Amino acid sequence: MIVSQYMSDLDDTDRRILRHLQADGRQSNLSLADRVGLSPSACLRRVASLEKRGVISGYRAVVNPTKTGVGFTAYVTVGLNKHTKEAQQAFERAMLAAPQVRECHNTTGAVEYLLRVEVADLPSYKHFHNEVLGTQPQVNAITTLVVMGSPKDERA
Repeated sequence: MIVSQYMSDLDDTDRRILRHLQADGRQSNLSLADRVGLSPSACLRRVASLEKRGVISGYRAVVNPTKTGVGFTAYVTVGLNKHTKEAQQAFERAMLAAPQVRECHNTTGAVEYLLRVEVADLPSYKHFHNEVLGTQPQVNAITTLVVMGSPKDERA
């Protein structure tokens, strides 16, 4: 088993810091320090070290999709007709260029990719399916799973 150099460098305090920042990345250093039991200066040094080492790679705003016009989310599995590096790279470039694709994961198993697609509504998804995804020459199979609700979603 390969263990990341950084994973072994994380102690319980670092993990507590990460948990609290994942729950609220905008909290003040003073509040974070209090929650993890450190002085503000020690907490700030720890967070800076986590950032410098790439453990914390950024901060994001969690956006309410319905307030931004996104009313339809689907997970889409995609099977390719060719299993070459060139086919994968071409497909990945196309997905990077598609604003509807919020996540693109290369997976193992029966299909090569899992996408999270967010659009306004079903007609918008149909357009994406037919005019964007369906026009990719590498695509062999598409399966759409429509999200009806998300009782747990910890993405930030």
